Amino acid sequence: MRWSEDESLGGEVAFGPTVTTWEVDQLEVFAVFPDGQLWDRYWDGQGWHDWETLGGSLGGPPAASSWGADRLDVFAPGTDGRLWHRWWDGNRWVDWEQL
Repeated sequence: MRWSEDESLGGEVAFGPTVTTWEVDQLEVFAVFPDGQLWDRYWDGQGWHDWETLGGSLGGPPAASSWGADRLDVFAPGTDGRLWHRWWDGNRWVDWEQL
């Protein structure tokens, strides 16, 4: 077994990236782009899906985790200096909440 060649995932990253896995052969990459929004891109075991915005007004690097199948949590500092959280509940991305 050997490492694959480098592969560009595109996008213009201001903060991050961070990555987590939420199931076998599933990866989710998160980054804050220069527009201050959180963007994500995921690997479904076959290929990468396009970047999509998750919104926000962020001013620092995100952190991501998963504690079960179909559950993703992302945390990032806002431009307001507060910590913000957004999560995937298995069906949809739940709106940002301030912690």
